[in-house]
Amino acid sequence: MASFHTDEIAAQGRAGHVLGDTPAIRPFMPEQHRTFFAGLPYLLVGAVDEAGAPVATMLTGQPGFVQAPDATHLAIAAAPDPADPVDQALRPGAEVGILGIDFATRRRNRANGRVVRRDSAGLTVAVAQSFGNCPQYIQRRTAEPLQRPPGMIEPLTGLDPDAATLIRGADTLFVASRARDGLADGGADISHRGGRPGFVRLRGDVLTIPDFSGNRYFNTLGNLIGEPRAALLFLDFARGDLLVLRGRAAIDWSGLDATGLAGAQRTWSFTVEGGWRRRAAVALLWSSPEPAPQLARTGVWDGDG
Repeated sequence: MASFHTDEIAAQGRAGHVLGDTPAIRPFMPEQHRTFFAGLPYLLVGAVDEAGAPVATMLTGQPGFVQAPDATHLAIAAAPDPADPVDQALRPGAEVGILGIDFATRRRNRANGRVVRRDSAGLTVAVAQSFGNCPQYIQRRTAEPLQRPPGMIEPLTGLDPDAATLIRGADTLFVASRARDGLADGGADISHRGGRPGFVRLRGDVLTIPDFSGNRYFNTLGNLIGEPRAALLFLDFARGDLLVLRGRAAIDWSGLDATGLAGAQRTWSFTVEGGWRRRAAVALLWSSPEPAPQLARTGVWDGDG
């Protein structure tokens, strides 16, 4: 399997950084990744619904609820609530993107592949690609278990005041994307974005996200070139609420919009078409954030509408 699919290579070319194949992207998980996943109490998951659009959720459990029985499989002893729209997407054979992130240490590793087993207790994923990401833009937080009775799924046709407030104050988001149909070496993916509170510009139902300097893989932007549908996941760290937005993305490769925000090399916009919220969905109590050191060279947007 090649390290990057055609659209990722095209995105690297647009940015002027074509990487070629890299040994950092493997068809198996090294031992340190397997150990890392097994120590996590939470996991970000991106999948694809019946219409071929990305969806996202966060799974939680006691450390050890994720296990790597061998170098090419992840067994996850948790499943979304049946009311979660992602539940139906995690069927055998389905594309899945997994992001393991430890906010306390700023470590993150990715494992993308397909679901090979699913039952009420959880799922097993056959890993096709495994790779680590740098610790940049991750705000350090610690988490402790906190039992909360979760609320019902609240469908959204657009952004309500609570959603807008969460987005404007967010220092972290996750984006689920997928390669376009028929593309070799593609699949589902989920990745992290971070910045100062206010790094996401919100005007009506359109979010603008800066693209800061990173690992230059361009996994997300490469996917968005061929498949503009995406899902954004925001976590309310204080309340445990999950907000998932569905819509379409457009990339500004010119960099003109990025001149309005320090540190941004380019931007991409996301037009909200729907989504859902679940209050108190995450049974964890988070500490106050310690900003990532890279934020010192980044800014926030002015003039949100």
